[in-house]
Amino acid sequence: MSDERPEKPLPELRASDADRDRVAERLRDAVAEGRLDMEEFEERLDAAYKSRTYAELEPLTRDLPAPAAGGPAARPSAAAEPWTGRIGGAGSSTAAVAVLSGFQRKGRWTVPARLDAVAFWGGGLLDLREADFAQREVVINCIAVMGGIEITVPPGVELDVRGIGVMGAFEHSNNPGPPEPGAPRVVVTGFAFWGGVEVKVKPRKRPPGKDPLRKQL
Repeated sequence: MSDERPEKPLPELRASDADRDRVAERLRDAVAEGRLDMEEFEERLDAAYKSRTYAELEPLTRDLPAPAAGGPAARPSAAAEPWTGRIGGAGSSTAAVAVLSGFQRKGRWTVPARLDAVAFWGGGLLDLREADFAQREVVINCIAVMGGIEITVPPGVELDVRGIGVMGAFEHSNNPGPPEPGAPRVVVTGFAFWGGVEVKVKPRKRPPGKDPLRKQL
């Protein structure tokens, strides 16, 4: 009678954060290789971070070839080190204000160490997925009065939402997953009165390593 364990974990066993993170990394590589489009990548990534067992994780990479083993060591890519070159520098602006109007920051911009965002009878959009960060930890202070502010961050960041809502709300419905090595910490704080601040976690629109303007090391 053999005591050998099966090479693959039993499907019904619970997956760990590290297991989910490994699947997410393989999916990011598949996007960079052109094997998945962004729509399918977003669906699989969302499913990966919601998976509880190996049985739920396994189908997400079943049709993807295993990473090549052996051969000469390759230079670390943006997919392997997604935050290389994205932290440090001067912030694009330190305030965003919407009074009976709106504001938005998206695409390539630099999040300052502290950003004050105000929406009064208006709305604001802060998309951090393609942004750089002035320093390792940034604070976004939101004041929403009869208005709303939406903040979108990429998976991998360390997220801390601690705002106060009075007849309003600070919402954070997505789990960003475990922080990636070298990722920034984003603190969202402030006050919402008859308004709301919503923080979402979504994958970057452009696959890692595909931005010709981003400095590659």
